[in-house]
Amino acid sequence: MYDVNKPELVSSTIPATMQAVVAPQPDGAEELALVERPVPRPGKGEVLIRVAAAGINRPDILQRRGLYPPPPGAPDILGLEIAGEVVEAGEGAAALMGETVCALVAGGGYAEYCVAPAGTCLPLPKVLSPIEAAAIPETLFTVWSNLFERGFAAEGDSVLVHGGTSGIGTMAIALGKLFRLTTYVTCGSDEKCARAEELGAAKAINYKTQDFVEEVKRATGGRGVEVVLDMIGGDYLPRNIACMADDGRHVSIAFQRGAKSEIAIPDVMRRRLVLTGSTLRPRSVEFKTLVADEIARTVWPFAEGGRLRPVIDSTFPLAEAAKAHARMDAGDHIGKIVLTMA
Repeated sequence: MYDVNKPELVSSTIPATMQAVVAPQPDGAEELALVERPVPRPGKGEVLIRVAAAGINRPDILQRRGLYPPPPGAPDILGLEIAGEVVEAGEGAAALMGETVCALVAGGGYAEYCVAPAGTCLPLPKVLSPIEAAAIPETLFTVWSNLFERGFAAEGDSVLVHGGTSGIGTMAIALGKLFRLTTYVTCGSDEKCARAEELGAAKAINYKTQDFVEEVKRATGGRGVEVVLDMIGGDYLPRNIACMADDGRHVSIAFQRGAKSEIAIPDVMRRRLVLTGSTLRPRSVEFKTLVADEIARTVWPFAEGGRLRPVIDSTFPLAEAAKAHARMDAGDHIGKIVLTMA
């Protein structure tokens, strides 16, 4: 129905308050708090989603620890990706009213209701559950914009991705299969390596027992890979460069082992290497909408056809968000961890 006081479409069943998860202290998962908050209202170009499920991502862990503050305007409620039903539409977003979608958000996902830009919403494929759909946006937007747009990965290229069984790693493997890349990954155990190869990695390297530089060189006949997607940083950077083919591209998306490194500039010059990187969360809605539009054209048909599915490690109810974070902190997960509202 229409609210006579606002030019938006509104469901008649929206409550005044909701349950949400915030991190009031940066001291650990036990400090996650389930609180009652007013249900937010969408503005121009936004929709309100009744959340069915919300994905958990590494930036949530960093925000909980006080190491990754939300960008200006984002709520202090954790959560960067959701799936659910659109129950209210702001000006210019009426076409999504009543639709079931998944969405990339700058925050607010760990809640029963969440506002999302209409431009970052994608229709929920009939072949996917809300839990699966909620596990897609953050990793898909990240891998697509960095591996394919910044790294220019193309059919026939070989790529190296660290964290092969993480959400990012499993998404990179899936997209590599769809777009005919040869994907090499690193993992921290033989079990994870085996799982990564089951998912489609050409080779998974146990970085605890093997030298990934030597293994990549051996696997590529000494040539190296065209693209490295790196979330490790620190002392991995020069080793990644050693893995790269001439004219290779190195894309940094995180720096878990440190923000600084030392490299040989002449090597970069001689081999015509490109070092680049990006962070997704602080980018503008306009940029994220452009990425969503490209994904809708080039990738989403695979999701709708059942050929792109996330790897789900485990699910937890919203009230057990602390346990979900502990699962990610432990590092034993394979694929995505998801919160459910039911």
